[in-house]
Amino acid sequence: MIEIKEVTSKKMMKMFVDFPLRLYKGVEQFVPPLYGDELRLFGKGNPYKDISESVFYLAYKDDKIVGRISGIIQKQYNEKNNEKRARFTRFDSINDIEVAKALFSKVEEWAKEKGMDTICGPLDYNDLGREGLLIKGFDQLSTFEEQYNFDYYPTLIEKVGFKKEIDWFEFKLKYPKGGNEKLKRIAEKILAMNHLKLADQSKFTKKQYIHHYKDGFFACLDECYKDLYGTVDIDEKSKDSLVDQFMMILNKKYLPFIVDDNDRVVAFGLCFPSISKAVQPSGGKLTPLALIRLLKAVNNPKIIDLGLIGVLPEYQGKGVNAVMLYSMMEALKDIDYAETNLNLETNHQVMDQWKYFDAENHKMRRSYIKTLK
Repeated sequence: MIEIKEVTSKKMMKMFVDFPLRLYKGVEQFVPPLYGDELRLFGKGNPYKDISESVFYLAYKDDKIVGRISGIIQKQYNEKNNEKRARFTRFDSINDIEVAKALFSKVEEWAKEKGMDTICGPLDYNDLGREGLLIKGFDQLSTFEEQYNFDYYPTLIEKVGFKKEIDWFEFKLKYPKGGNEKLKRIAEKILAMNHLKLADQSKFTKKQYIHHYKDGFFACLDECYKDLYGTVDIDEKSKDSLVDQFMMILNKKYLPFIVDDNDRVVAFGLCFPSISKAVQPSGGKLTPLALIRLLKAVNNPKIIDLGLIGVLPEYQGKGVNAVMLYSMMEALKDIDYAETNLNLETNHQVMDQWKYFDAENHKMRRSYIKTLK
């Protein structure tokens, strides 16, 4: 018999965060999130509690935890789109359809009680969170920013009534065999024509650089991504939380900003040195050894995760994306490869850029949808 319990205490929340560490133990492709960040995100310190509602459930079988799920109502998204959607996230389960049915039934019941008529996911509180269910690339190392799952997850989710809403593609990029000189000349010409420049990183420490361009980055991000699937504007409280969360794993070398004559951010590349292998041995906990591994990975990465790229609409079609491509290619010279993370299947303009690299589509993710009856 499957029993579903709502997470109502710190002890249960710890069990919620611990479950995937046990489920994926020994799976070399699984990369845990930072343990402390997950506890804060799901606890009283949740920076999204003013703009969302959430619930957490654990599934038990023979007094043993066999699954988990969280439900989210993103109020900003619903108000923006005049919808009544709930989201699910952090679904993990043993390969048992009864466990999946019980978990989803509970989160769907919660969503209906809150007046929702649709549920979709996996989606997080905003576009900088973990989203999408892995449907291709189960043999590939996960990025730190995204959630790994077993290959039986799509079957479980489809058996409980969910259907595809949209897919994302992920690519592995390597420095082009033909070099980068032509693109360099194009980039320099485009910057001059548009009175733009690459932000001078040499004038700042990492912390100064990030804080100096933080507001410009988020303003550019909101404008560039406002019409894409599942996105919401990042509120002020969430901005500070995100900066604090990612500060340790950022390297300014991989954070190119293109600015105008007034130092306004008009384009950005948000890239992370991959810390996947650094956090695996400790289960995402920042032990002294894990911290040493993490700092080494940040300062001398072998892999780069390409988080987000954006160009303000007024500069799109003017070749500014070529400048960003050039910056990215320069960063690839000294590493093994880069991962693009998620590209919407409808975003052909972005995916078309990868033809300039030695590119391989090695992963796919999916967001599912279900009407609540």
